[in-house]
Amino acid sequence: MDTQSQSGFTVGIVGVGRMGVNIARHLKDVGFPVVAIHDTRAEVARDLAAELGACAVETPAAVTRDAQIVLTVVSDDAAMRAIFADPERSPDSLLTGAAGRLFVNCATVSPAAHVEVERLAHAAGAQSLEACMASSITQARDGTLYLMVAGTTEAFERARPVLEAMSSALRHVGPAGRAAQVKALVNMVMNSNTAALAEGLGLGAALGLDLGMLREVFAQTGAASRVLETDGEDMQLRQHDVYFSAAHAAKDSGIALDLAREAGLDLPVAEAARGQFERLVQAGKGELDKSAVAELTFPGRA
Repeated sequence: MDTQSQSGFTVGIVGVGRMGVNIARHLKDVGFPVVAIHDTRAEVARDLAAELGACAVETPAAVTRDAQIVLTVVSDDAAMRAIFADPERSPDSLLTGAAGRLFVNCATVSPAAHVEVERLAHAAGAQSLEACMASSITQARDGTLYLMVAGTTEAFERARPVLEAMSSALRHVGPAGRAAQVKALVNMVMNSNTAALAEGLGLGAALGLDLGMLREVFAQTGAASRVLETDGEDMQLRQHDVYFSAAHAAKDSGIALDLAREAGLDLPVAEAARGQFERLVQAGKGELDKSAVAELTFPGRA
């Protein structure tokens, strides 16, 4: 497939951590011209640019200059607001010279941040979408992400060729902010499931049960979950190579709990799960996979 001729897009990437780097590699593989890469870690950007035949640029504004569609995959609200700063005050902003550009923002940040970015982009003559990812590193590399997208229908249709190249399932869920709300709830439930599974397997270990047997029983009963498939064996074997970090689990549960407070709801299970992931962060283990929450529950580990 000649993706370039179908899309007409040149692509830039801001933020090439675990997800951004693999999205960039996949888009290059399927024919999109990835032309500009920026990361606060300049050496990481240079290495990836050399690999992909792109340019490592020093500022977000240079990505906007060089690319027609800009994907952002940054860490949190503060990073998002920094790259979309007022161009009159920060000429390095993505919004400098942004007229006609399309920004696709993939990070898990607050709904309010996405709404504000869309407002600023429109004021600069650009378009903005949020494309929240409910998948991990392997899916980013393979182009099989599950994407929840929010923003105008016009921007969604314009971005569709890139979004379809990145995903195996794609859903437009509404105006700006809605995809971030849905993603926050997805991760809140996932994190609660992860913490609960760690407690179930930890108690099983304390009782002397065979954990392989216990996981098989869980899989055939009401204890079954996607988290059991992805994290159960890792918890048992203490294999916590990061796919979704404990630090991100704490952050994302916090986003959902902020939404709950705004809605006047008390969510004690989600609060407890966030507390477990925050314990890992405080112990200096925030960059382990979320499966490492089992280290707090298995006997003899903590």
